[in-house]
Amino acid sequence: MSTYNDNSKQCLEKIVESASAKFNESVDIAVNLGVDSRKSEEQVRGTVVLPKGIGKNIKVAVFAQDKHLLEAEKAGADITGGEDLVEEIKKGRKLNVDWCITTPDFMAKITPIAKVLGAKGLMPNPKFGTVTSNIAEATKTIKSGQIKFRTDKNGVIHGKLGSIKFDIDDLLENLKAFLKVIRDNKPASVKGVYFKSVFLNSTMGKAHKINKVEDII
Repeated sequence: MSTYNDNSKQCLEKIVESASAKFNESVDIAVNLGVDSRKSEEQVRGTVVLPKGIGKNIKVAVFAQDKHLLEAEKAGADITGGEDLVEEIKKGRKLNVDWCITTPDFMAKITPIAKVLGAKGLMPNPKFGTVTSNIAEATKTIKSGQIKFRTDKNGVIHGKLGSIKFDIDDLLENLKAFLKVIRDNKPASVKGVYFKSVFLNSTMGKAHKINKVEDII
């Protein structure tokens, strides 16, 4: 993998200029952190709302009942349902969504499909704000451009910042927001270098290493 050292704006400009695929390539990020992911206290995870979105419609399913279903529909949820939806999924219905949300009082009712949702990374989780009584706010926030992130076994966080069709300044704004949230989630036990390296690339393009990550945030 070829790499180049530049400031963040130069990296993004080169990525967009050199993109040659016949489809709208995404702009991806890989953040290598100085953490030991084998230790639970050093696993970095969370959510971030990218201010310029991610360039696609984020699909949301809401499991709830009564007024919460109406709130979800008004907020723009793509799929809504209660125990009926749970039963459909148990019988094999596929959920083509990016996020699932539920209310605290309905959480126990989705237990029968926990393995199905968990295998796709869709299981509602209070840490991600997807187990909440404020269904409308959660739905709107996610659809505005919220993404999840977590370190893999090597201490690397992978994510998407948008696509090559974005303006450079919009990609830069998303990049800053992403890195700031990762910085704010730094485990207290990490004493050495936190941001070891950050690489940006398009789907089919070469990776570009950012110099001086701290200057961005």
